[in-house]
Amino acid sequence: MPHNGSSDSAEIFDRALRRKRRDRAARRYEGFLREHMLEGIRDRLAAVTRNFRDVLDLGSFGGGFDLAGARIARIDAGARFAAIAGGVQADEDRHPFPEASFDLVVSVGVLDQVNDVPGALALARRALRPDGLFLGAFLGAGTLATLRSVFLEAEGERPVARFHPQIDVRAAGDLLTRAGFALPVADVEALAVRYSSMFSLLGDLRGMAATNLLPGTPPLTRTTLARAAEAFAGRADPDGKTAERFEIVYLTGWAPDESQPRPARRGSATASLAEALKGKR
Repeated sequence: MPHNGSSDSAEIFDRALRRKRRDRAARRYEGFLREHMLEGIRDRLAAVTRNFRDVLDLGSFGGGFDLAGARIARIDAGARFAAIAGGVQADEDRHPFPEASFDLVVSVGVLDQVNDVPGALALARRALRPDGLFLGAFLGAGTLATLRSVFLEAEGERPVARFHPQIDVRAAGDLLTRAGFALPVADVEALAVRYSSMFSLLGDLRGMAATNLLPGTPPLTRTTLARAAEAFAGRADPDGKTAERFEIVYLTGWAPDESQPRPARRGSATASLAEALKGKR
């Protein structure tokens, strides 16, 4: 969790540290949470009755997303993950692909660690052809509520910012609209995972490259860790396991196209609400 990295002071996350953490996670990757997100993405994709030929996997980890008959380009901020997936190393908000290159862009498990989320979504939209589809999933507001609580308790009156700012589902929908997507939809799914100790949870977070990337965070002390672990255990169920919460935000948006349905023009109704209600009284 602690680190000593350097970063552009205008950015939320340390890009160099993120690459390092992803390279470390690639050696002992813990993919259960991303696989759960991928299942949600596959379910949403199954409801779309069309074929996709050219796909961008935006933040690929070591792969995992496949689509029969499609050519898939993959990028990841970590060199090891990019190499394992047969893709290229690039940040999601700085990727090199030109406009109108893809029918489908998927981004699973990374947008909560991207410095410029609006920029990443705008780039994804521009990379899509007209009527192309964007599907995303990431950890949103409410995630790691137990871990946040025990660290606040352990650090007392002078808590340190060790947890990333989070995007809630309403803000996620607004970001899709700002990026220029048509027919934007954002929804959320809660997932509870039970742990025998706080250190098991921290191990999973390291394995999924989900630990602290905030620049300048002071190191954790043994005393703080011990207090936090004790507080975590104090929240355990009778079987000795403590539940942690992961809030998965799913995003769906389309690159604008003339063929898409549009809301009715204001003032175009042919009957008034008052007239319609007369028969209801």
